[in-house]
Amino acid sequence: MNPSKLALSLISVVTLSLLVTPNATAQSQWLGFDREDFTLDGRKCYVVKPSELAPGRPWVWRARFPNYHPEIDLILLERGFHIDHIDTGGMLGCDTAMDHWDGFYAHLTGPKYGLAKKVALEGVSRGGLFVYRWAARNPQKVTCIYADTPVCDFKSWPLGQGKGIGDPGTWQTLLKMYDLTETQALAYKENPIDVLEPIAKAGVPILHIVSDTDKVVPPAENTDVLRKRYEELGGSMRVMRVAEGTAESKGHHFTHPDPQLPVDFIVKHTMSPKD
Repeated sequence: MNPSKLALSLISVVTLSLLVTPNATAQSQWLGFDREDFTLDGRKCYVVKPSELAPGRPWVWRARFPNYHPEIDLILLERGFHIDHIDTGGMLGCDTAMDHWDGFYAHLTGPKYGLAKKVALEGVSRGGLFVYRWAARNPQKVTCIYADTPVCDFKSWPLGQGKGIGDPGTWQTLLKMYDLTETQALAYKENPIDVLEPIAKAGVPILHIVSDTDKVVPPAENTDVLRKRYEELGGSMRVMRVAEGTAESKGHHFTHPDPQLPVDFIVKHTMSPKD
């Protein structure tokens, strides 16, 4: 090889190594539990550790708004689960975000943390775009999906093509993140509602909770469509319904009616996952 080309190749390898090697961890607390904060591939991350590890080192991966309805994760920490998060905020589940997620998964299942090779995914609101797109790419790495008022079709939110209120600014951000024209976005076939087949084939169980008065992410355009398609593919899915969300959130937020139910769901499918 030409010496100059060899030098450039070595520089590229070193640069890539620096990008994917996590920075030193900093210690903090999350609701009374020890938390390690670090940067991986330029993204802020954290790992919340249980006081006592459950067998198999199970973990939950929170996508977006990781402090929303934390009572579920607090119970899981008591049960010996790790609770982990990578901040890909503003990326709306695009391919670049999925690359960051792949790196985070590799790091957490690698020698430093040694967490289980199969993870329970939790997605809140736009977090649905992340958990379903990553699960479709990695169905054998997912024990179950629990989603809270999730976006399942970006034509519903942020576009607001149906009955939802939409968010024009976030729609423009999404087009940029996905590198799509509006025409291409309207024809896009990798929304959560479109990528369910590999998830169903892997037998991944799903639980959603939604508000029937949600004007931001209307269930009829998101969860209900996803459930119909998932069950048609032979998948197992359950939906918890809250009659009314708060007026301030336009129905999108609410007090969780039964945190123990998603806890039991995650424990059941993570502690005894399907091979």
